[in-house]
Amino acid sequence: RKDLFLMDILAIESSCDETAAAVVRDGRHVLSNVVASQIEVHALYGGVVPEIASRAHTEAICSVVREALEKAEKTPCQIDAVAVTNRPGLIGALLVGVGFAKGFAYANSLPLVPVHHIRGHIAANYTCFNGKSAPLLEPPFTALVMSGGHTSLINVNDYTDFSCIGATRDDAAGEAFDKVARLLGLAYPGGAKMDSLASRGRKDAVFFPDAHVKDAPYDFSFSGMKTAAINYLHTQSQKDLPVCREDVAASFTDAVCRAVCLRLEKLFCDKGLFHSGKLVLAGGVSANSHLRSSISELCRKHGVELFCPPLGLCGDNAVMIGAQAYFEYTKNTGNFFDYALNAYATSNIED
Repeated sequence: RKDLFLMDILAIESSCDETAAAVVRDGRHVLSNVVASQIEVHALYGGVVPEIASRAHTEAICSVVREALEKAEKTPCQIDAVAVTNRPGLIGALLVGVGFAKGFAYANSLPLVPVHHIRGHIAANYTCFNGKSAPLLEPPFTALVMSGGHTSLINVNDYTDFSCIGATRDDAAGEAFDKVARLLGLAYPGGAKMDSLASRGRKDAVFFPDAHVKDAPYDFSFSGMKTAAINYLHTQSQKDLPVCREDVAASFTDAVCRAVCLRLEKLFCDKGLFHSGKLVLAGGVSANSHLRSSISELCRKHGVELFCPPLGLCGDNAVMIGAQAYFEYTKNTGNFFDYALNAYATSNIED
């Protein structure tokens, strides 16, 4: 169909350990959303094993796509384009999704739209703030993306125009949470379990420092904070002293919240960089209840409009890829690729 304003996109996401497919209409309306999780497999190893993830994607992707089409009540000939995450992520996992998307697009003579994973996380908000049950979210706005591999502050100038304000120099917030959770004996993935444990502890029990990057006030660094937690737990163990897991979880979570809110507050006062009055949360770590509460309070203080995705759209999913793909396609930014499309482990969101 040539009517770009009634466009059904089949989207595929396989950048890490979730095999996902969805059908999204016009970048705003979700017709189906299917996710096959690999948590049980990777929990045996305490984290994602790339080779195992790739093999699991290969096994699941056909059935996941079939289910997404069935739930949307669509046949391949009723799909207008195929979208796929092709950067950044685990290269083997990405290649499974890209390979399948290329085959599906070729077999059905459909346009192929590659999508940047982090752009997708931000776009997940377009499907819940679509002007129907919630206010309509439109650029410009500022996005705070927090996930296992990324912690970034990004100005979204337009649907396909992004500029990075600050990013993590080492560990991302999600990676730090998972590492400390593992040291506390919590099963993988540790983010949600850390959130729950922190609710029962004292946030002032242990001090964890926040590292700052010289001449880069909006950059993040969670490596030192993670190392401080490791050293504290090792010291307690060596001295045969008790460890209150709830207090450690609460104190570490509070340290992450303070680090994030310190940079946000500075940004809110910088009218040269923050001029939209809107902040959007995105990524798996944005599901953390303590972060949401701290950021909500800060936004109220500064009169900033806050947009938070529902918990089901915080983690990796294909809805977010279908949402962003629509805007990449309709803005005609050159994101129409032939069947030589490749995958990339790293990529700047501005590219």
